Amino acid sequence: MPQGEAARRGTAKPQDQGWAWMVLLAAVVLQGLTLGFPSCIGVFFTDLQHEFQASKSQTSWFPSIMVAVLHGGGPLCSILVERFGCKFVVMLGGLLSGLGMVSSSFCKSISQLYLTAGLITGLGSCFSFQGGLTVLGYYFVRWRTLANAVASTGVSLGFTLWPLLSQYLLEEMGWRNTFLIFGGILLNCCVCGAIMRPIQMASGSLPQSAKPEEEPGSKAEEAQLSNGASPYHPMLQQHTRRTKCFQVLQKYLAFDIFCQNKGYQIYTIGVTWMMMGFALPHIYLVPYAIQSGVEEHKAALLISIIGVINIFIRPLTGLLSGHRVFTGRRIYLFSLAVLLCGLSNFICVISAEFSVLILYCVILSIAMSGVGALVFQVLMDVVDMDRFSSALGLFTILESITLLIGPPLTGLLVDITGDYHYVFYNSSFFLISAALFMGLSFCALEKKNKLREASKACLDNPSIYQYSETSAEPKAESQSPPAVEYITSI
Repeated sequence: MPQGEAARRGTAKPQDQGWAWMVLLAAVVLQGLTLGFPSCIGVFFTDLQHEFQASKSQTSWFPSIMVAVLHGGGPLCSILVERFGCKFVVMLGGLLSGLGMVSSSFCKSISQLYLTAGLITGLGSCFSFQGGLTVLGYYFVRWRTLANAVASTGVSLGFTLWPLLSQYLLEEMGWRNTFLIFGGILLNCCVCGAIMRPIQMASGSLPQSAKPEEEPGSKAEEAQLSNGASPYHPMLQQHTRRTKCFQVLQKYLAFDIFCQNKGYQIYTIGVTWMMMGFALPHIYLVPYAIQSGVEEHKAALLISIIGVINIFIRPLTGLLSGHRVFTGRRIYLFSLAVLLCGLSNFICVISAEFSVLILYCVILSIAMSGVGALVFQVLMDVVDMDRFSSALGLFTILESITLLIGPPLTGLLVDITGDYHYVFYNSSFFLISAALFMGLSFCALEKKNKLREASKACLDNPSIYQYSETSAEPKAESQSPPAVEYITSI
């Protein structure tokens, strides 16, 4: 392409400078609006339960559906980004989020709330959040790691501000009017999306998805056509459909990696099991504190304390884990953080006084910062980067299932026993068992790999990450940034 035409089409726009920093600011706001939003649901838990005469289990389905869709909609979001671009997907997510919360203010039953606030708002938040992070990969190359770290601070800001705003609006105008206002606030995702102007690579570089590749099964189809088979033959059409379906699953859901890579298999199972208990304190902490005699505004402040500490601790944890001392050992740091999360829950069982709950929130937020900063970094360690997007797709789908069923099952147990202590017992059980499973399994896998390497005559290229079956060293790329990459956060 001539240089003048490239300039006219805008294919050589500067990166890591100028407008890219406005896009990063929009990504920070998006994370606060989307990932931070579920943190305030516990403030409305008691009011919704009384309004709809619902049990704790029935009420907890509402935040569970929202969080599960928010995490599990990644593959669908990635498909839409490839087809329509990041800007469109982010703005579509903002419209869905706003529409879901506005519709929620008119709900007459708890089941209607599942559809509006749970499904519609959750899906919209997924589109806005993951579309916003995807576009960072196009605007930032040299400073991409820094950009993702800065963007993640939006989650902590959301954790801090949403509960305080929720409690104030709830006391002033009730939950219906508050949900109506929330719908207007979430529409600001559309403003953030409008800032994310499309950007293309320099002349001559194409995204990976645009590169011509020979698709699996194409040779077989050509052979059948050369033998005289009609392209409209039913058997050939059925084979083509199967091939395309397999290609989509292979691209967005890495079942082959799950079966072949022991490290990915162990880590995915461990995190999926962990999610059964990870979200429970966020949903039940506020109603537990209120039932124990803590004032409502103080109870809402507990979640904000977790958010404030996360703002400072999460970046520090990310910097610490990036030190060469922890290369190949980040899985053990992650397991330690999960274990600390589980052990901290016993503080709530000991006492429900406000001062004790503050201590609990401080310890929990420090441990959560480690989990949030490391969860996807460890995934990058155990999976080749050229398959990271597909591995992430299966990873988020599985964890969304346990995020969906964990809180309602615990709510059912609380309904039966009438004791909120079982929330923290359950959370501790899943977190501690997941931490031990991942830590011990990776330790055994590392020893197995060392024995296997010792039995070989040639030890010229040992793996950097000895606990994984694949090298985590990023492969040299002929272009930057990657095609479409969706990233979630906890």
